[in-house]
Amino acid sequence: MADIAPTRPATPDSAAAPADPAARRRRPRLPRLAGLGTALALAWTILIVLGALVVDFLPLGEARDPSLSLTTASTLPPDLFSAHPLGTDGQGLDILGGLLYGARVSLVVGIGGVLVGALIGGALGLVAGYRGGWTDRVVSILTDTLLAFPSLILLIAIVTVLDPTLPNVTLALGIMVVPSYTRLVRANAMGFAGREFVTAARSLGAGELRIMLREVTPNIVQPVFSYSFMLIAVLIVAEASLSYLGLSIPRPEPTWGNMISAGQSNFQRDPQLVGIPAFVLFLTVLSLNQLGEAAGRKWSPGTAKI
Repeated sequence: MADIAPTRPATPDSAAAPADPAARRRRPRLPRLAGLGTALALAWTILIVLGALVVDFLPLGEARDPSLSLTTASTLPPDLFSAHPLGTDGQGLDILGGLLYGARVSLVVGIGGVLVGALIGGALGLVAGYRGGWTDRVVSILTDTLLAFPSLILLIAIVTVLDPTLPNVTLALGIMVVPSYTRLVRANAMGFAGREFVTAARSLGAGELRIMLREVTPNIVQPVFSYSFMLIAVLIVAEASLSYLGLSIPRPEPTWGNMISAGQSNFQRDPQLVGIPAFVLFLTVLSLNQLGEAAGRKWSPGTAKI
């Protein structure tokens, strides 16, 4: 019988061979790039928020009332050192001022819609996830019913029935995201409903409402908060789509969507009328998504990309 050579046991040095030094130097680049992207996204978001807050006090040209811009030339090209740094539109209204007033509308609609969706959907999801049983089944049927309608069709139906005012558009968009919050909160509440601290609180005589608010809710705030950044971006795009179709805030009140719609007729001659608001919309949505992913990586690593 042939001798079988014994296998050589792996030594510590061979089991943990040093990695390529060049590869080790390359590894930190992804976190650095992610951190740089998050910093840029945060800076842009802060800039947009501050601009929307202080636009009334800035020395900008008229951006909302065409009767006050009759003496201003229309479709002026961008000139950073002029009274209209980004030019004017077809009615002589200042584009930079319109972008900042449009940012105010977008932020109010996005944040307000998320608050409406989080309050209604979060309450439904919390009760359904904690109690289960028939409560969970009823809430699931309601959620599936809302999800059965295409989002854009549902939005158009709501804003057609209601007047296209800022509160009504915000309410319509908030209703659209109720199922998303319901499912997210329900899934997290189900995970915490059977945990030891909940059982301990129940054994000490705490009521269901107190357990849901004091024990379960604090543990689901972080994933809901990180997800909200992404939903704000979704609602900003949805409002811009409605404005583009003429179903949201009407002119002359500027929004990013109706600015794009108003400039499309002169797109070939003056592409900046469409390109500038579209680019601002793109950067804002990209920044909010980046902030949402950064918050997800920090607070809920397993669900950073929802």
